Amino acid sequence: MNLGVGLGWYTVNSAYGDTIIMPCRLDVPQNLMFGKWKYEKPDGSPVFIAFRSSTKKSVQYDDVPEYKDRLSLSENYTLSISNARINDEKRFVCMLVTEDNVFEAPTIVKVFKQPSKPEIVSKAPFLETEQLKKLGDCISKDSYPDGNITWYRNGNVLQPLEGVVVLIFKKQMDPVTQLYTMTSSLEYKATKADIQMPFTCSVTYYGPSGQKTVQSEQAIFDIYYPTEQVTIQVLPSKTAIKEGDNITLKCLGNGNPPPEEFLFYLPGQPEGIRSSNTYTLTDVRRNATGDYKCSLIDKKSMIASTAITVHYLDLSLNPSGEVTKQIGDALPVSCTISASRNATVVWMKDNIRLRSSPSFSSLQYQDAGNYVCETALQEVEGLKKRESLTLIVEGKPQIKMTKKTDPSGLSKTIICHVEGFPKPAIQWTITGSGSVINQAKESPYINGRYYSKIIISPEENVTLTCTAENQLERTVNSLNVSAISIPEHDEADEISDENREKVNDQAKLIVGIVVGLLLAALVAGVVYWLYMKKSKTASKHVNKDLGNLEENKKLEENNHKTEA
Repeated sequence: MNLGVGLGWYTVNSAYGDTIIMPCRLDVPQNLMFGKWKYEKPDGSPVFIAFRSSTKKSVQYDDVPEYKDRLSLSENYTLSISNARINDEKRFVCMLVTEDNVFEAPTIVKVFKQPSKPEIVSKAPFLETEQLKKLGDCISKDSYPDGNITWYRNGNVLQPLEGVVVLIFKKQMDPVTQLYTMTSSLEYKATKADIQMPFTCSVTYYGPSGQKTVQSEQAIFDIYYPTEQVTIQVLPSKTAIKEGDNITLKCLGNGNPPPEEFLFYLPGQPEGIRSSNTYTLTDVRRNATGDYKCSLIDKKSMIASTAITVHYLDLSLNPSGEVTKQIGDALPVSCTISASRNATVVWMKDNIRLRSSPSFSSLQYQDAGNYVCETALQEVEGLKKRESLTLIVEGKPQIKMTKKTDPSGLSKTIICHVEGFPKPAIQWTITGSGSVINQAKESPYINGRYYSKIIISPEENVTLTCTAENQLERTVNSLNVSAISIPEHDEADEISDENREKVNDQAKLIVGIVVGLLLAALVAGVVYWLYMKKSKTASKHVNKDLGNLEENKKLEENNHKTEA
């Protein structure tokens, strides 16, 4: 409570509901008889409310209904009024009476009521740009005296501005409590700058200690604004799209709320397809490559576009599948690729990578196998193609027979070399008897070749027959073999392809050695001929022991070769 002086009298400021305390503000005279308090009606007439005798020390309160049980008068004539009301705003007077005089001291009572915290109500669900729209009402209740309401945007005071900020203020007084309710309505034209912008209001009022302000809570409004730009996206956002993929076009508008429907334009189709903000294409093919666009339904000029490339990869192998050719045939092979961008090609044979594409001008058995042509687009995940060729090289059986005498001279090895595919079966027979030899040993079958060999110790001259047969043909070859007691010329073994190069490298050295040996043999032959001419008697003796001259010459030749 504050005490003040104005125009020669005192003012007491009291808060609504508090106790009003009014000192008499007069010096009590020695001959005081009694003291009284009154208040003045608006017309100036007095209403007495309290009396206290200085002699009897008794207190009496007048029968005034509005102050019943609310008054208290102390010995020093200070008057207290409990539960201050708005109606207590009056001019009260303290009267001290003596036998010959009356002293008076007036006091003005002022009552203040703090309003409720202001609250923004009737809020708009959203604001729209370029439209003046009611934002809400700011209400503050139960104030005395009445107060003023101020609106703020982001802490800055909103001043009235025609067509942009419109403020309508009104106040109402409760006839019973005499308290005021203040309401301020705000109409506001929003812009995109008001997105997430806080709006508040405050009430300014007068209290016992002066002017005060109370702020409301913040209110943030959803700002609606039209779409100014559309964008188009491709989902999923892969770096590359290939044939067979499913893709979804998504169109977005930057307005609020965002548009829910669009027109989608496909390549080569001038008419748009009405859809939600997404449009899905399934199992796309290469002809789906092109520019895709979307626009607003009501603003077709607001359009967005994106280019889509559907990658593809075709591989054609000719010939393919299982192909059977004859040995020596030519076989052109081509692996043709058609793709949306450069593709790499890899050739494999029997799971081993080849350095170059296969080309067959004259097929050999080793050319047979499983060929695979593979290709891929490295930048496009999962885009790979492969074709295979199973090449079968067939050939009729080809036979070559060789023989070799063991260094001990006790046995001879006969070898039957066979080429052909499918693998020929080999059978040995002895000509004349026709008996089949089953003790042959076979080598592995590699690149259409293998051999079968037998080791025999014939007591007499024989002829061996090697028969090779597959689905194409039956081939027979024979070889005469002398008895083990008769030395004979050995035929060279078949040289394998693997060793042929090594043998060729050694050929030059061997030729030089052989030429030297032949010259030595020639000189020895001339000497021997001169010797034989002088010794005919000795020659006849030898013929008689070893047989006829034909056999002797044969032995001599063999001896010469052995020496050589």
